[in-house]
Amino acid sequence: MENKLNKRERYKAQLKPIDYYKDFDNIDFESLAEGDRYYLQDFGIFNTDFLEDEFTIRIRIPGGKVSAEQFQSIADIVEEYDLTIILTARAGIQLHGVEAENVLQIHKRINALGVSTWQSFGDNVRNIVTDPYDGCGEYAQIESYPIVMAMHDYIIKNPRYVGMLPRRVSIGISGNRSNVTSFFANDIYFALAKKNNIFGFNVYMGGKNTEVAKSADIFLTKDEVFDFFKAFIEAFYLHGSRFSRAKTRIFHMIEEIGMDGLKAHIQKEYKKEFEPEGELILEKAEFAEFHKLKDGGFGFCYQTDFSRLTTKEIKEISSFATKNAAEIRFGIDQNIYILGLKEPSCLLKSPAISDTIVACAGNLCPYAVWSIKDETSYLPLDKINEHRIQVGFSGCAKGCGRHRHADIGLIGLKTNNFGDTEGGARIFLGAEHSEGKSVGRQLFSMVPFVHLNSVVSLAITLFELSGYSDFEEYASKVLNNYSEEFISLWFLANLETKQTLKLEQRDGIGTFEYEKALLQKEFNGLDFWAHVEDNFFDAISYLSKKLWTIEGEDPHYKPKIERTNFR
Repeated sequence: MENKLNKRERYKAQLKPIDYYKDFDNIDFESLAEGDRYYLQDFGIFNTDFLEDEFTIRIRIPGGKVSAEQFQSIADIVEEYDLTIILTARAGIQLHGVEAENVLQIHKRINALGVSTWQSFGDNVRNIVTDPYDGCGEYAQIESYPIVMAMHDYIIKNPRYVGMLPRRVSIGISGNRSNVTSFFANDIYFALAKKNNIFGFNVYMGGKNTEVAKSADIFLTKDEVFDFFKAFIEAFYLHGSRFSRAKTRIFHMIEEIGMDGLKAHIQKEYKKEFEPEGELILEKAEFAEFHKLKDGGFGFCYQTDFSRLTTKEIKEISSFATKNAAEIRFGIDQNIYILGLKEPSCLLKSPAISDTIVACAGNLCPYAVWSIKDETSYLPLDKINEHRIQVGFSGCAKGCGRHRHADIGLIGLKTNNFGDTEGGARIFLGAEHSEGKSVGRQLFSMVPFVHLNSVVSLAITLFELSGYSDFEEYASKVLNNYSEEFISLWFLANLETKQTLKLEQRDGIGTFEYEKALLQKEFNGLDFWAHVEDNFFDAISYLSKKLWTIEGEDPHYKPKIERTNFR
């Protein structure tokens, strides 16, 4: 059977998005067809047929840099139209609750501020991200912002590429020796490296929310990155798959033709030989509320309420930055960084403890099954903050919370497998995310909300007992040397017996017989053994349902929280 262009590609063949935009002023936002919704994404406007009267507008903020005046002006628009505003996990801004009759006017006003909504959704190069301490923090080596802006300016209204790529492309670049958050979830990541005593960038490709980008064995000087970027985009434009939407990301292109195949396409456009990779310069560091800058000043991390903002907050932050000649930057951790303080003190007070937690838009997005922002209350936030544990919280399997690129990852789900429960989460543990070694492994396919705190708390307690001070190191040395099934059953057995028996460090993955003997040593009297033969799967299913099934109405059920305006 011949491959057929997917539906979006058929729309592009009929009318290019850039040509669709020529009639933008005449769009009837109260009566959209399917094609309209596809095209509008290319200009930062999102709407679905099952939420047809409400729109989302996304604003791209390249490199996370925004002026106090722009930030204040956006807040004025939010206030005037009674919108909800959040920061995205790509250091941008999202406006929710836009009514159909106001879309065009808000869109024009936003784009008149010197920021852009173009290509923030759809099959485009999405907002290009870097570290909030780029060029100024104590770990900064190469300032990447000029490169970010060169890439942004090249792509933003280029008629060849606006909405015309096979799929979205996420790009991260950092010239820092240590970053606030890892960038290996990007389709392409330019990471600080050194070769022949020259600092530049190694290239990593094929990342996404469920995969880490892999080394392309390419070293670039800072002056070569932009030309490589142009060649990369053109190669993907020409050779990326335009058939099944499920197989159109860079990751799938590498799966099909290999990294060498992708490099060959890029090199044809780049027109010169690639230099093999240099030494990756990337260390893990702990970033506190205040961070020392290279010029002797300080940066302050304002922790948002899990990406939610109010107009009052924005006005206070903008006013403070203006009065103190400070700079405002957004991080991909959804926090706001105020740079240029003379002392490690700030009058601004963060509304939450959230700087190690990335949470998606939750029920503001039609694909999420419940309110991520509110369900963070099920987590032991104090312990997470105490140990600086990285948590990714996604509302659905699309994974915008980067749940598999974190120490502990969660996806919101609904199920009746455990009785009359309102919802719960799939849990992942142990990503070795800082250097892009591995994504987190699944611990449980579903944990009801009522039990979520106890499971996450147990994970943290076992980490505390290990003697390691860093969860990622604990995962590397302990958790990831046991099978996923063993770890799941070990957790369940501890929960049933109300114990916290730590796992010992070992070298290499143990055999099934080894892990079975370890479980028998500690939990031989439990009844799950009737379900163990040559694997642990049935025992995990039996014990999780035994522990977590709720008879009758969920006693911890809270009525669904209505969408809230966070002005």
